[in-house]
Amino acid sequence: MFNPVFLRLYILLTQLKNQILVHIMKANIHITGDGSHTLFVPALNEFYHSAKGAFSESMHVFINLGFYSVANSAIINILEVGFGTGLNCLLTFIEAREKKNKIFYDALEPFPLQWDLVSKLNYSSIISFRDSEKWMEKIHRCDTCRWINLTDRFSIRKRVMKIEEAELQAENYDLVYYDAFGPNAQPEMWKLYNFKKIFYSLKRGGILVTYCAKGQVRRDLQSAGFFVERLPGPPGKREVLRAKKKVK
Repeated sequence: MFNPVFLRLYILLTQLKNQILVHIMKANIHITGDGSHTLFVPALNEFYHSAKGAFSESMHVFINLGFYSVANSAIINILEVGFGTGLNCLLTFIEAREKKNKIFYDALEPFPLQWDLVSKLNYSSIISFRDSEKWMEKIHRCDTCRWINLTDRFSIRKRVMKIEEAELQAENYDLVYYDAFGPNAQPEMWKLYNFKKIFYSLKRGGILVTYCAKGQVRRDLQSAGFFVERLPGPPGKREVLRAKKKVK
């Protein structure tokens, strides 16, 4: 059994850590190059999306290079590492409604944003989709840690944890959006063991897409077993990476 004194100390330290992390993760709204908003975290010197264009980056990297690669499947299991503002999720929701896919969207986010902040972002005026703000609010306000049916064709589970802490089922996902803060800010998120974990969790032929094209990230993805492509990036970025689990 746990010693009550040590258990209480552990709880207090965890609460203190969470309070510190909340303070560190305070973010400011920033207008990006394409007119869409993103958030900037001064403590990490990091943007949630590209400062050259938040909407453009999400559409190019995660929808055009990611979702469209698997869109022919009737049922698609997606893992997002770094849920952030929920922009990637909203765009996926919109595309899936158009193409009539059934989506299971599993999101990992250790620092969930409050709707009061997200609601100030201008995505509903950028995205030409009816009721986009309503759906974005539903996405952010739904319960965490359990599957929620937003519609009969789109289910979401948001887990408040990092990829290192998550249990991932073998050969479960068709697509992974790897959208954590960059290696300089969160080096632990870009380690080889995380890519091995994701490789294990992807179906054969499954895809991982990320905005990050650093050489070490590419080499680690290859070491994990992926076939890696360097593809043209969105405005302001030369390259991005798309990795595929080889079909043996």
